Amino acid sequence: MQIILGVLFHFIGGFASGSFYIPFKKVKGWAWESYWIVGGIFSWLIIPPLAAYLTIPDFSAIISHTSGNILLFTYLFGVLWGIGGLTYGLGVRYLGVSLGSSIILGLSSVFGALLPSVYYDFFPKAGKDTFTDMISTPWGQLVVLGLAVCVVGIIICGKAGMAKEKDLAGQRPTVESKEFRIGLGLTVAVISGILSSCFAYGIDAGKDMAHEANLYWQTLHPGEGEFLFQNNVTYVVILWGGLTTNLFWCMVLNTRNKTFKDYTNTQTPLVSNYIFSALAGITWFLQFFFYGMAESKLGNGASSWILHMAFIILVANVWGLVLKEWTAVSQKTFNTVLAGIACIILSILIVGYGNSIK
Repeated sequence: MQIILGVLFHFIGGFASGSFYIPFKKVKGWAWESYWIVGGIFSWLIIPPLAAYLTIPDFSAIISHTSGNILLFTYLFGVLWGIGGLTYGLGVRYLGVSLGSSIILGLSSVFGALLPSVYYDFFPKAGKDTFTDMISTPWGQLVVLGLAVCVVGIIICGKAGMAKEKDLAGQRPTVESKEFRIGLGLTVAVISGILSSCFAYGIDAGKDMAHEANLYWQTLHPGEGEFLFQNNVTYVVILWGGLTTNLFWCMVLNTRNKTFKDYTNTQTPLVSNYIFSALAGITWFLQFFFYGMAESKLGNGASSWILHMAFIILVANVWGLVLKEWTAVSQKTFNTVLAGIACIILSILIVGYGNSIK
């Protein structure tokens, strides 16, 4: 039952992350940097402490007496992840929801799932799975296999993206086709995919805060298992780092592009723009709210990370179909992206089964 709940929570989190960019498409008359940072204020500054306040009694005290070294590394991983999040938005802009998310999150799943376990081979820590553990046990081998299948799916989706660019060439331009830029999009997607995995490292770096929240909850609720919301206190610090990166760069773009006027421009639908941007930011945060709940059920960082990423990729590709991002392409290109989605679904099933036999 715990495994089923863990997978369900990952699906909900994946749905939130795969869907968060959709409200941004309803924003009218604002530059990208303007609606991105308004959404970010909600997802990185307002909602995380609110969620921690509602779920963890006196969470600020846990942060205040945590060692500076732990807080620093948690924050720094958040800064690096923030660069990944920033380029994620650009990757989706230039590649589309389905293709951009597939490449970025697929790379993130590889680095986020494998590098921590490799690290623990050199610096062992009680309760942490090393890469040696993974490849020497049946459950771990299945996790690695699922990861490999996920990578195959990413490659296929990337191939579909290049075919899409060829199909769009020479056709009547649309808003979507004008923004589709495979070269620039792939560049920022690779950067985003690598740095987005730093969120997983930030969770691990700040695990002492989550453990304290967990122990406190277990003292009050003996025999009731792990605390579902223990990671909420860690998110506060990680997302301070993400806010730092994104706020700095969006202010640079606002200055360079002279778009500070967006925030008060009455020629645009200001109220709805703020509402849709806020909705995007809140939806974005929900991915990690449910990720923390899922991890408390599944327990394995590598498996949790790849399941989370794979569900996001799956949902983002479904949205790509709903938004008709592939209607102007050939049947062969469309079949290629469907094959990529099928590989990602298979990877989810393999990893889920691997977790169940651990």
